[in-house]
Amino acid sequence: MAIQQRATVEDVARLAGVSGKTVSRVFSQRELVAAETVERVLSAAKRLRFRPNTLARGLRRGGGTNSVGFIMGELSNPFYYKVASGIEKQLATHGYSLVVATTDDSAEGEERVADALLSQRIAALLLIPVGDDQSYLEGERQLGTPVITIDRPARNLAADAVVLDNRGTVREATERLLSRGHRRIAYACNPVSVYTQSERLKGYREAMRTAGVSDTSRWEMLEDDLHLRSVDLIRKLMNRDEPPTAIIAGNNRMTVGVLRALAGTPEAESVALVGFDDFDTADVLGVSVISYEPEELGRRAAELAMERIADPTGFIRQETLPTWIIERGTGERPPRV
Repeated sequence: MAIQQRATVEDVARLAGVSGKTVSRVFSQRELVAAETVERVLSAAKRLRFRPNTLARGLRRGGGTNSVGFIMGELSNPFYYKVASGIEKQLATHGYSLVVATTDDSAEGEERVADALLSQRIAALLLIPVGDDQSYLEGERQLGTPVITIDRPARNLAADAVVLDNRGTVREATERLLSRGHRRIAYACNPVSVYTQSERLKGYREAMRTAGVSDTSRWEMLEDDLHLRSVDLIRKLMNRDEPPTAIIAGNNRMTVGVLRALAGTPEAESVALVGFDDFDTADVLGVSVISYEPEELGRRAAELAMERIADPTGFIRQETLPTWIIERGTGERPPRV
């Protein structure tokens, strides 16, 4: 099938009986053109299915576009697309559109897609940092492109951020397990090099230390669950000499790993479980979780970007959004005798 060529400004001008400059002015400075001429140009554009190149026009003016870029991890994680949904809805209220790029949760991917988005002269850049260093964005930030990080603060970059209360609620969840008689409480998730896990682990250790359990290393499983199967990590944890009677899972992948590892075993009904991140079937399965609103993370980050576009000056801000515990059954189990 032959591909039809897109209509050009000159095509619209010929059909409308005006100059190419008049067509361009209708799509950029309509208030300067007579109403009758505007109507004739728009009618011609509609008949020819003409779309103005807003990116090129913005670059010719030396400015940016009305698009905002968002860099997130791999697409299979519901957390990411829920954050993206919150961003998109909020941007729409300001007349901005969203361009999404994925990093596959790799530092190399983060810098590569950031460069690709910035080359399109986006109005602002939002990202969930993966790499250990975001200083490569400093030059662009100094040129006026707002940079907002989500879920994790930037490293080596002065940028606004929207994060969760990771530490406080994990501490509270650990305290609840301790109050029910648990002492062998495990924490399972990614290495502490990830900001979110560092904060959550601090909350866990603080509660355990306050309860007199100072050495928690035997019950910590801090492994990269992107490259190792979470179910295998939990089986390894449960095969230790002193297996835990309760587990706090630091993200939804690890929570599912716990459920799969314990399925069909005596521990499936006795080991207490609290997972960080709610997921679609958690209520059906009766899994206790630490929950929050991913869409609100995105919504607030988008609003910060709009505020930065309107006023690039001012102090760098970090907003912390609340998290809370939802008790559904697994987190309320007492330790087995």
